[in-house]
Amino acid sequence: MPKPVNTGLGRVLVFVYGLFAVAATCRASVQIIMKFGEAPVSYLLSALAAVLYIVATVGLVRGDAGGRRLAQACFTVELVGVLAVGTLSVLAPQDFPDATVWSGFGEGYGYLPLVLPVLGLIWLRRKAPVTAS
Repeated sequence: MPKPVNTGLGRVLVFVYGLFAVAATCRASVQIIMKFGEAPVSYLLSALAAVLYIVATVGLVRGDAGGRRLAQACFTVELVGVLAVGTLSVLAPQDFPDATVWSGFGEGYGYLPLVLPVLGLIWLRRKAPVTAS
């Protein structure tokens, strides 16, 4: 039987991901509504991050096998996004006229966008069901 993922550190992850979901959704919404033409790629990337935070939070809250897979997929996509956008925003800052959640590896958010998916993946791995040999 799978171990629940929404207990202990999992609850902290639920809280932080929920907080990031609200913050990123609000930020991306305002940016897209008010100044989309200035940096559409940046704002769409922030919206993508918001969606991933929302879906990851739902997966963690569910806590079942499907929720675990959902959260793992979100953490993986988020980590790839943070690494790719972080690298590109450092190497070619002119391509990101306004910061995204993932710019500079999440520096605007205290590097939490870089740390959170790693913690999430580790947490899910630690809580993975033990298989009999």
